[in-house]
Amino acid sequence: MANKWFETVAVAQRRAEKRLPKSVYGAIIGGAEKGLSLNGNLTSFDQLGLAPHVAGLQAERSMNTSVFGLDISMPVIISPTGVQAVHPEGEVAVARAATNRGIPMGLSSFGSRSMEDVAAVNSQLLFQMYWSGGRDVMVQRLERAKAAGAKGIILTLDWTFSNGRDWGSPWIPEKLDLKTMIKLSPQALSKPKWLFAYLKTGKLPDLSAPNMAHPGQKPPAFFGAYYEWMTMPPPSWEDIAWLRSQWDGPFVVKGVCRVDDAKRVRDLGATGLSVSNHGGNNLDGTPSPIRALPAIAAAVGSEIDVVLDGGIRRGSDVVKAVALGAKAVMIGRAYLWGLAANGQAGVENVLDILHGGIDSCLLGLGKSHISELTPDDVIAPRDFFVTLGDK
Repeated sequence: MANKWFETVAVAQRRAEKRLPKSVYGAIIGGAEKGLSLNGNLTSFDQLGLAPHVAGLQAERSMNTSVFGLDISMPVIISPTGVQAVHPEGEVAVARAATNRGIPMGLSSFGSRSMEDVAAVNSQLLFQMYWSGGRDVMVQRLERAKAAGAKGIILTLDWTFSNGRDWGSPWIPEKLDLKTMIKLSPQALSKPKWLFAYLKTGKLPDLSAPNMAHPGQKPPAFFGAYYEWMTMPPPSWEDIAWLRSQWDGPFVVKGVCRVDDAKRVRDLGATGLSVSNHGGNNLDGTPSPIRALPAIAAAVGSEIDVVLDGGIRRGSDVVKAVALGAKAVMIGRAYLWGLAANGQAGVENVLDILHGGIDSCLLGLGKSHISELTPDDVIAPRDFFVTLGDK
């Protein structure tokens, strides 16, 4: 049997592209319009350097920390993403991997597996919600998440329904009926390993959203759930404060890139916020999170937990983010490549890559613990950082 281990996330991505049908791979790549933010999330980390020492290094190093009231083994959190059609076990495989590596699991409202299934294998579930369905529906979802054992809520706000990609958007069907399967069959047959993995389970992806189901009803199709969200008027700050009041545990607002917004999130009583541009799927031209992070961390980081989501591909990226003010990072595409490449073991492989990279950086920087990192450990070009909304 061929060795399924991979040494970098880039290798995992190449294997994922080779294994997944074109539409599935294209959906993960995502991005908006010209891809300025999508590409900027990655290239921004390339512009940052590290300032190592050569003696007095620490023989023992630790990266355990806490965020949103949760004790974690390293400053990494699974970001909530849709895992439709990537792997038969979907988010359950990801959650098991996260448990085995001691980190929390973020689960999307649009995920392919239910919060109950995921909470059964990861006790640090963070359930992600959109402003969707009306207040009564959202309260029902909060109650369901609490009953399932979710430790916290992530409210995602960083998506403006940008569409149209210069490189073309993948065709995503509403459901897999006979007509759709015939249309998709050339893609599926061209990826026999992916197809066989599903056939072994006795079913193909159903493209439903079980976490968006209304009480007593079947899970809606993905686009039915998407339509419910897309047609809901966007929330006001008062709406967000109301939602926060309905949940008595950790409450995180995802998608902040401005200082004034960060202060509003703090003032409404949130536990934390995520500096994010939705992986480049938001308004194109939004700066990369790592460029906006220091100003936001300086403004509110002493009062609420600030995390970064966007562009993390290696342990050194994690170290740069923590040094610049993040309590932790959230990863999305990185673990999806691992899941596609080798299921649960592939996700664990990605997490081990990050862990090893963090440890290597701590060694080179002369640190014994992740908390010792400071901005002085990072080298940044002039005018690299941006401060938005600071009046």
